[in-house]
Amino acid sequence: MTSIDSTAQAPSRMGVPPQSTAEDLRLALRAATLYYLDGLTQADVAARLGVSRPTAGRLVARARAQGLVRIEVEVPAHLRDALRSEEERALEEKFGLVEVVVIADSVDAAGAVDDHRSFAEVGRAAASLLVRRVREGDTLGFTWGPETVAVAQGLPSGAATCSSVVQLDGSVSAINYQTGIEYVLGRCAEKLQANPIRLPVPLYADASTVLAMRGDSVISGALEAGRTAEMMIFGTGAVSTSTTLFEGSFLDTDMLSVLTDLDAVGEVGGRFYRIDGTEVRSPLDERAMSVSLDDIRACEGSILVTGGAAKHQAALGALRGGLARILVCDIECARWLLSQ
Repeated sequence: MTSIDSTAQAPSRMGVPPQSTAEDLRLALRAATLYYLDGLTQADVAARLGVSRPTAGRLVARARAQGLVRIEVEVPAHLRDALRSEEERALEEKFGLVEVVVIADSVDAAGAVDDHRSFAEVGRAAASLLVRRVREGDTLGFTWGPETVAVAQGLPSGAATCSSVVQLDGSVSAINYQTGIEYVLGRCAEKLQANPIRLPVPLYADASTVLAMRGDSVISGALEAGRTAEMMIFGTGAVSTSTTLFEGSFLDTDMLSVLTDLDAVGEVGGRFYRIDGTEVRSPLDERAMSVSLDDIRACEGSILVTGGAAKHQAALGALRGGLARILVCDIECARWLLSQ
């Protein structure tokens, strides 16, 4: 809703500088009315008032500077449940984020937290944001998990392109566990017309094996592509037995106990952190085959996709640790984050 405060014309009441005459203000008010209320372009305003286009622009700017214009944005009542602009703006300000997208649906209401279907709406929202922001020459990195599977499912055809899509963390497991990595890599490469870059390694290995793998040209090339990716999209994992890392036998109960004792609340790409965002130093550090948290933190286009009560603390730690520039989450997560 846009309105013009026409009662504010008297220079004495507005504190108008002496050089702003009544005629100056009248012309500025007229220009602002044509521009904001009548919807004319600055070129149209210039033609109507018989001034140059730059002068029309200065008149409109003067009207705002002198307090003659008051602009209000209001969400209609019937759309307030669907459009969560207040929560989005509050989260942006609270955590210093570039953009936040909050969906009205609850991840927990849709299904189990790690069920790919439960992230369908969050994934579609993240996919729409991704195609709006990704550029033709960009490399897009992603971690595996139900969130990124949902994003891949939500990608439309032909809406955007990028240069490469790269796996940010290893996914080979000791058991037959479906991480969704091949689906995400293949679908993103297809929909974004990008070159797929695999990281064909386990998430964790012995320290000596990690050193050897990092010396391999193919593996080191994939890690470097991920480390320097212009955009990264990822979910978070909690520290519990109900997560993909435990279910996929990447972690056992003994290691979970160690991580719990170190106050870990979440992980991205198999690298753990505390509720305040500080990184946890554990025996897993030298065993991890993934980009580092510092690499993710340095990415200007990092997108956190999350939802569900089980991941609230992990999301908070990730945001406090500066791992994300952009957040896509459900309304329950948004409310919880704002309450902290």
